[in-house]
Amino acid sequence: MPQHPDIVQITPTAPITKDMHGNRAKCLQRLVRLDLPVPLSVALSFDTVRGLAQGRVPDVQKLTHIFADGDLLSVRSSSQAADWGGPGTILNIGMNDAVAARIASEHGQSAADQLYLSFIRSYAVDVLRLDEDLFSDPITPRIALAHFEDEMDEPFPQDVGTQLTEVLRSMARAWEGTSARLLRQAQGAPADAGLGLIVQRMALSIGKEETGAGVVQFVSSETGLAQITGRYLPQSQGRAALSEADAQFIETDSRGTALEDRCPDQVAELRAAGHLIRTRLREEMQIEFTLMEGRLAILDAVKVPRTARAEVQIAVDLAEEGVIPREEALMRIAPFTLNQLMHRQVNPSAARDVLTRGIAAAPGAATGKIVFTAAAAQAAAAQNEPCILVRRETSPEDIRGMHAAEGILTERGGMTSHAAVIARGLGVPCVSGATDLQLDHRKKTLTVPGRKVFHEGDIITIDGSSGEVLVGAARMIEPAMGGAFATLLEWADTARDIGIRANADTPEDARLAQRFGVDGIGLCRTEHMFFDPIRLTVMREMIFAEDAEDRRAALERLLPMQRGDFIELFKLMEGHPVCIRLFDPPLHEFLPGDRDGIRALAEALDLPVSRVAARIENLQEFNPMLGMRGVRLGITVPGIYEMQARAIFEATVAASEGKEPVVPEIMIPLVSAKREVELIKDRVDAVAAAVRNETGVNFTYRLGVMVETPRAALRAGEIAEHAAFLSFGTNDLTQMTYGLSRDDAGRFMSAYVNQGVYVEDPFQRMDRDGVGELLLLGAERGRAQRPGVTLSICGEHGGDPDSIAFSRAAGFDYVSCSPFRVPVAKLAAAQLTIADT
Repeated sequence: MPQHPDIVQITPTAPITKDMHGNRAKCLQRLVRLDLPVPLSVALSFDTVRGLAQGRVPDVQKLTHIFADGDLLSVRSSSQAADWGGPGTILNIGMNDAVAARIASEHGQSAADQLYLSFIRSYAVDVLRLDEDLFSDPITPRIALAHFEDEMDEPFPQDVGTQLTEVLRSMARAWEGTSARLLRQAQGAPADAGLGLIVQRMALSIGKEETGAGVVQFVSSETGLAQITGRYLPQSQGRAALSEADAQFIETDSRGTALEDRCPDQVAELRAAGHLIRTRLREEMQIEFTLMEGRLAILDAVKVPRTARAEVQIAVDLAEEGVIPREEALMRIAPFTLNQLMHRQVNPSAARDVLTRGIAAAPGAATGKIVFTAAAAQAAAAQNEPCILVRRETSPEDIRGMHAAEGILTERGGMTSHAAVIARGLGVPCVSGATDLQLDHRKKTLTVPGRKVFHEGDIITIDGSSGEVLVGAARMIEPAMGGAFATLLEWADTARDIGIRANADTPEDARLAQRFGVDGIGLCRTEHMFFDPIRLTVMREMIFAEDAEDRRAALERLLPMQRGDFIELFKLMEGHPVCIRLFDPPLHEFLPGDRDGIRALAEALDLPVSRVAARIENLQEFNPMLGMRGVRLGITVPGIYEMQARAIFEATVAASEGKEPVVPEIMIPLVSAKREVELIKDRVDAVAAAVRNETGVNFTYRLGVMVETPRAALRAGEIAEHAAFLSFGTNDLTQMTYGLSRDDAGRFMSAYVNQGVYVEDPFQRMDRDGVGELLLLGAERGRAQRPGVTLSICGEHGGDPDSIAFSRAAGFDYVSCSPFRVPVAKLAAAQLTIADT
């Protein structure tokens, strides 16, 4: 690449590039090419600014000679990406005693004093870092100059070259400062990101005719819909109009004075410039302008600041009007941006009293009164009182309360803890792993060290998008899932080349998934169907059964309930595949652990409390997540899986009547050996044969395995002999690969990530090196044994763009994720497809 000179005047043909001079410099050149009235501007390259920070000053005399004697100048930053920021603009460089005297003679002493004092203040405080109090109001230029000389032991510089050199050097050093570097790195900038600077001739902004400055944009920053927004302030400079109370509207407005009332031609010129910029720069831009005795000058144009809702609306509108292609509209939206459209959000301009922080486990925000039990959450919902369920950690027994709550807050847990996974599936905001919380469930209090004690019934707000817990009720922004959002998802469906299914445990979940147009259900966790109070009682009777006959009787009572659920799921999905995971958790999760719960269960079962307590104790395991659960339970207590298989097949017959035949997918959890699959397959096949004989209806089904143990991945070849599909459950697979509890990892994960032990929380971003290698080995060995085997991810990683990229590259057929992560997954998949074409 040819070397660029230190100083480049911005002309239509000048060698200005975004990578050498920054985003603002390139934008100004585009405005110049459109013949818009842009003041004379000069760009300094990244290398020049780096040299300034290191003490190498360019030829400032050459720079000042580009401008006319007496011109006032401004310096603006020009980083490579607009979001990376940069030092603030410095105005009125070149103001000195002589210029002040000239302005006084032409426009009056007051105008001259105002401009001179403004520059002295800015130069002293922002450039040389002198004490701001010395130059605060009330003060005159003469006093300000005296203060300056006292502090610096030298007079205020009168030479424009000296002033400009110090301004340039100060801005270059500010960019290299630690705080600035950390801020821009948080926006995705590399550590060595460069900064360009722009020196621009200023309009004086004082005059006898219409003179002033303003800022205008042509869409709402909140909604993205068309409207003129902005302010204008006579006899002002820069962006002062945005902060002054007496600033005027741009177009005629019933609320007050407007520029258009006096200057309709200039406002029409602004509108025309806005339309031209939008169509030629292919973006909605915010324009900074001045009027100098009625003459319009456009100083700058930057991307309109916008909410996520506006971001989507603008991209879709530009595409529908043919300004950009649909593919570009899809590429402009960061996938996780869609989370902010699907959930209520705390208004970014709202005041925040942050009580504590945890892990942003499920997006969205919710306000409600504190409750400490699932029963209290259900009672609050019955009274139409929004509540936040606060628990040390949640368990399957809390499901009903989690449904009832507006939001969930836990002291323990991480991104794939029970609370996080269920909350994302329900679309309920969740903050987990808020380790500063001190909960007292007996006293029903919540405390954070150094703050007041909160009691049940007190109001808090949780922000599941930031992980913050706020005191009181916060102002909210409502979700927006119609209009442009729906259009964007339609375009994503057309573009993507990998299947997107939803994890849906109940008919309610399936209905929610249908709103986003999924390709089927990739994971139905049947155990969540058992926590309805009526079913829970029958389930507990089965657990306490003394013999096989009593157990069979309890399971026969559960059978029609399961069958009804499956019939509804099959009908709701209208021919799309439904993958049903057989019962997975250990039995103790269905039993109470506290004294009151044990007593209530004893009364319900008409058994002595001591006997119930003893039975519960016998079912406890040292590490239940590695104990008798999943396929192990299905082999040792076969009646459970046989009941579920019968419910699935009877539902298949019922749902297929008069319609296309339903082909259910049955998934065996926690497999680690080929023989486990053989045993379950034999029993499921036997149940299928029985139902065919009883109904006289022939049907088919697909049996597969949830690969969530490292051994299952390594032995996927022999397991695939009996499995039509392998669905990788990356939550448990990550947990077992790392030997790391997903519920407890949040306590130390930030320290691990900060110290570089892990690049990212492996429960939040799939570990490609370790867990990913197991997926690739499993896929390769499974395909080698059974070339047509279906491959997928059904853990929470399935909704992460990075995991979708991995799945596409590995040739997986689909990913499955919580319903509210489906739009994110669709957009990410579409972007990957577009990038490959």
